[in-house]
Amino acid sequence: MGLLADFKALFKSKKVDVRTRYEFLREAVSGTMSKFYMARDRETERIVGVKILDPKKTAEFEARFKGAKKPSEGEITAAMDHPRIVKLFEHGLTTADEQFLVLEFLEGQGLNSVVVAKSSLLEGRHLDLLRQAAQSLEAVHKAGYIHRDVCPRNFILSPDGDSLKLIDFGLAVPATPQFMQPGNRTGNPNYMAPEIIKRQSTDHKVDVFAFGIMAYEILTFELPWSKGLTGKAAMDHATKPPMDITRFRPKIHPKLADAVGECLTQEPARRCPSLAHFLRQIHGLKKVDQE
Repeated sequence: MGLLADFKALFKSKKVDVRTRYEFLREAVSGTMSKFYMARDRETERIVGVKILDPKKTAEFEARFKGAKKPSEGEITAAMDHPRIVKLFEHGLTTADEQFLVLEFLEGQGLNSVVVAKSSLLEGRHLDLLRQAAQSLEAVHKAGYIHRDVCPRNFILSPDGDSLKLIDFGLAVPATPQFMQPGNRTGNPNYMAPEIIKRQSTDHKVDVFAFGIMAYEILTFELPWSKGLTGKAAMDHATKPPMDITRFRPKIHPKLADAVGECLTQEPARRCPSLAHFLRQIHGLKKVDQE
């Protein structure tokens, strides 16, 4: 049994020449820490997404957690098993010592593009999509992780507009004390929780806060605070109240407005405790706006 385990470990650790194994059809997305390609698996003929991480930028990020062994993005993604989360097929190291992930290739577009375009794809689907996004994040938390980069860019909307999937665990960390210490300011400033800005200890509620901002944006095409690209802009999340959602959506159902507002509570102890709680708050709601 020991020899078999050793053989499996050796096989698993074998480096992969991804450019030989996969035919790169096109570069789909270029991120700050990685490149993502639409590719064809030459062995199975399956169309997949191949994500290759930048070794230097990945090392710089992981160095933030001194004395703690952070799981790789591939290991974290492999821990996810939910219909609203992108599926991982394989992960490891390339022959050039780059971390890589092979993922299902999702047709559709980033939710950010849909929101910016104020697309009609969202019409009549707001509640379903918010439920799906909340379910995906609740699954992340149940698996023992914090996503830490919740924003519309990290959700892919299907071409018909009916379904969402959460992607990109590049900034995700285990929900354990060594990874929730003060000081790790990562993520998009427009969706950043006050405790991150103030360099306080964090937990899964940073995702709840970011989800609240995203929900507000999906419902109104506006942000609850002024938009900015730096941590300075995100300080508003800690020092100013969010704009009343009824300013942009006057007829919003009070139950939905309250549920989103609770996610945006600046004090973590008073914030919506979980995405499961959010889902309970809007349970049975059929329409965004009251009659």
